[in-house]
Amino acid sequence: MSQSRIVSVLVVLAAALLFVPLLTAQAVISAGSTDVLVDTVFTLPVNIADVSDLYAFQFDLAFDPTILQLLSISEGTFLPAAGSTIFIPGTIDNIGGNATSNADTLVGDIPGATGSGDLVDFTFLAINLGSSSVSLSNGILLDSSFNEIPFTTVDGTVNSVPEPPGLSWI
Repeated sequence: MSQSRIVSVLVVLAAALLFVPLLTAQAVISAGSTDVLVDTVFTLPVNIADVSDLYAFQFDLAFDPTILQLLSISEGTFLPAAGSTIFIPGTIDNIGGNATSNADTLVGDIPGATGSGDLVDFTFLAINLGSSSVSLSNGILLDSSFNEIPFTTVDGTVNSVPEPPGLSWI
């Protein structure tokens, strides 16, 4: 094989290896998006998709405190479907607009959860008109061997809208 042919083959192999991670499914954590009426209480889930062997997770959530007030944090259905859990709702800060250290873990020597589902439910009150991003940060996913699971995040948006005008009867 000629030297130029070898170089061509190596370039093609290197390019192929660069694209392999793009073809591999990776877990995705996503905050929900919704439109709500002002003065409405609503629940916004944070979901996970395409995960294998999820044993534990942790993440922070941020929002605009001039638009939303976080009332409570509850465990989603995904991780408990795989076994007993210990859920730690994050610390709510409605002045700074965040919920830090939301965490959940399975208990015991069992395999982690696989698939897609609801990790955590955040119950908000829409306090003013406007749009608030709901962003995720400081996330960690661990498998049943306590190895990190690679993932990406998708932030959400909540639009707080006025109640539509009532119908006028003549």
